[in-house]
Amino acid sequence: MKKKCLIVSSISSMIGQFIMPNIELLLSMGYDVTVIANFSFGNTFSKNDAKKLWDSLKNRNVEVHNIKFIRNVFSPKNIIAYKQVKKLVNENDYALIHCHSPIGGVITRLAIRKRYSVGTKVMYTAHGFHFYNGAPLINWLVYYPIEKWLSKMTDVLITINKEDYELAVRKMYARKIYLINGIGVDIDKFANSAIDMESKKNEINIPLDSIVLLSMGELNKNKNHQIIIKTISKIKNSDIYYVICGQGKQNRNLHLLSKRLKVDNRIVFLGYRDDVVDLLRISDIYVFPSLREGLSVSLIEAMAAGLPCVVSKIRGNIDLVVDEKGGFLCDANNSDEYKDKIETIVADNTLKQNMGKFNQNILKKFDLSVIMNEMRKIYVENIRDI
Repeated sequence: MKKKCLIVSSISSMIGQFIMPNIELLLSMGYDVTVIANFSFGNTFSKNDAKKLWDSLKNRNVEVHNIKFIRNVFSPKNIIAYKQVKKLVNENDYALIHCHSPIGGVITRLAIRKRYSVGTKVMYTAHGFHFYNGAPLINWLVYYPIEKWLSKMTDVLITINKEDYELAVRKMYARKIYLINGIGVDIDKFANSAIDMESKKNEINIPLDSIVLLSMGELNKNKNHQIIIKTISKIKNSDIYYVICGQGKQNRNLHLLSKRLKVDNRIVFLGYRDDVVDLLRISDIYVFPSLREGLSVSLIEAMAAGLPCVVSKIRGNIDLVVDEKGGFLCDANNSDEYKDKIETIVADNTLKQNMGKFNQNILKKFDLSVIMNEMRKIYVENIRDI
């Protein structure tokens, strides 16, 4: 009989965008895989895309359950999710439970406390702890003690940036702690693509000779898109356009801000897109002003596409971008600094090209094949009887 594995994520878009290669790996290793996530709401892609993901998983003979995790840790509705998860783990003999999100990870590890004592292996991939250098005090008061306590019920804790790894080694109780370089990106896919530049720019309604700044990510406060909109209002070069891919709760506020600052004619909101490779190919600079990150997939994709990157100087970003060689690291909320660095790259095409080449040359360790080989070793090392 095949061994069973349970994959947990709070939202299904995280499965679709980041965890599918891991699921494919587990299937290839002989697991029967079950996936639980919220397919109904809270996702960064549409309901139609969630339905496509559901169908795609089912077609791979993956068992799927829609459990409506609420991303607010204090929501009483998570009690329902807890009971559903507990029922599922009590009815199935999972050899491995691998959690990939904070809320889903908390609820699931609480639900399996009794199962844990009879041999179920528990893994948790921290895609960026909510507590970090410079995090709000409330994050340390709430999330840190929860994660520290639950680490006692964690066989393997996987981190994806140096800051989280060093903290985990010092403070957490997980039996084994690993550092891997993210979840993996198909580097060649982004490095070797071709595009009809004129056609694509026409499609998104920007001039052929425009200079394109691109950001990708959920429209929320953490992604900090508003600082780049403010930056655009300070840049007098009308050929510079800011293209934003993503959807989320800040959509209306960002539109209103761009109109108030009178730059709405240079800000392009594209919503959720599945043509990321093409959009990177028509872009000149990748801007990434997040307040908090683990190790950004979109930033690695931009680097693989050969773009110079102007990013916030935060955990995760500093693991990727080498300041003044692959781009620039900026104070997350300093629009003048972003302006200066963007204008520096725009004014020097040789600098732009050299930064892009530098980024492409340092990415081998982030390639999907390398990461999946590391994950295979972690599984084999910790589940010896697979």
